[in-house]
Amino acid sequence: MNDELMDEVTRGARALVVYPQMRGPRGQMSDLDVDARLEEAKGLALAIGLEVVEAMAIVIREPRAATLFGEGQIQNISVACTLNEAELIIVDGSLTAIQQRNLEEKLKRKVIDRTGLILEIFGERAATAEGRLQVELAHLDYQAGRLVRSWTHLERQRGGFGFLGGPGETQIEADRRLIRDRMAKIRRELEQVRRTRGLHRDRREKAPWPIVALVGYTNAGKSTLFNRLTGAEVMAEDLLFATLDPTMRAVRLPGLEKAILSDTVGFISDLPTQLVAAFRATLEEVTAADVIVHVRDMANPDTEAQKRQVLDILADLGVMEPKIDERALRRKEQDDRVIGWGRDDEEEEGPAPLIPIIEVWNKWDLLDPEQIEALREAMSHRDGETIIPVSALTGEGCENMLAVVSRTLTLGSKVYSFVIPAADGQRLAFLHARGEVVAEEDAGEGEEGPLLRIQARLSERELGRFTSL
Repeated sequence: MNDELMDEVTRGARALVVYPQMRGPRGQMSDLDVDARLEEAKGLALAIGLEVVEAMAIVIREPRAATLFGEGQIQNISVACTLNEAELIIVDGSLTAIQQRNLEEKLKRKVIDRTGLILEIFGERAATAEGRLQVELAHLDYQAGRLVRSWTHLERQRGGFGFLGGPGETQIEADRRLIRDRMAKIRRELEQVRRTRGLHRDRREKAPWPIVALVGYTNAGKSTLFNRLTGAEVMAEDLLFATLDPTMRAVRLPGLEKAILSDTVGFISDLPTQLVAAFRATLEEVTAADVIVHVRDMANPDTEAQKRQVLDILADLGVMEPKIDERALRRKEQDDRVIGWGRDDEEEEGPAPLIPIIEVWNKWDLLDPEQIEALREAMSHRDGETIIPVSALTGEGCENMLAVVSRTLTLGSKVYSFVIPAADGQRLAFLHARGEVVAEEDAGEGEEGPLLRIQARLSERELGRFTSL
């Protein structure tokens, strides 16, 4: 193998995508939709500027510890690379360091796995200082276990210290030590960022505006919807992970002065564990929201599987109680694929949301009349769930969505009576902005001057915030 094999993914390179489809212990195939998985992998490659020349799925009956694929399968991959003049091989799965090295030696081409590809995308897209730190930490964590490469410089030794000298440390040990030191420094910096973010979050909780968080699978249309509602100019393209850094803007809601709308990073299946850990501080913004708007791409045939991935991550963040019945969800997805769009008349028990969640079924403009009719039928059977069909591109349904968000924010509120000094502008502003002032009258004089008696309708959460002011 050429020791000068490139370490970085070259933009514009011709890439072959290979999805290793694992066969279970009893011979059953994975429940993931192969075509959807291949399309997603191609989308990831496109997001980093690669040219996908072919995408293929290979059934893995018994994963090989050294190469993952069998010898015949490796030969088939090599032939496909030669026929398509592919310079790069993307394995849409997880590879160990040894498997990656051995595949590169056998195929004489650069090989990266799904984790490496997503890290490349995040490294290119991170715009803020925090985002760059998070990506660098994830990348170093990924590389720390991949220094067992074939590069000869890792065999060199440095001189030791002391009277006897000794063998010193090998280059690979020095590299690992440098990586550990750098990771420790980044973690300290991120901890400071986390504390600062926590202070900002505490300040927002005391501010008189509710927070609405947009979440969803990557490329579901969150940023397009965010731009439509706020008039912002957040990057919104038909690319996976078009935006990484969270953005917040004010948006007006019916019956409320305003709310803070937050656009978060898109979720994806098999998100690398390094990135989940690195971006936890960013995703924790979701836990401070008053309402979560789950944006779904209803034009994607795999939308139910994408929903499950989002709910799993929300459960991991503590937003959802982890009560997902995996077998029931798999049965439901199979039924969905049979009829094309979802038969929700037999809802199984799912995770219980700790924060109100509104499902927004986006990309309504891309559906044909039969699909729309099937989805409307499905909506009629979703008791206890709030679902709003919208088109972020055309604006259809957005006004209805804002009205539902406003109603959800004020749901379960009660009328409370408060006596407040007339000079206490912060608490008065809170009641007028976060609640519905029913009555207001003079309440005499107090130690701090004139008093006001205010009757206001507040939810339990807003009452708690008001009492903490």
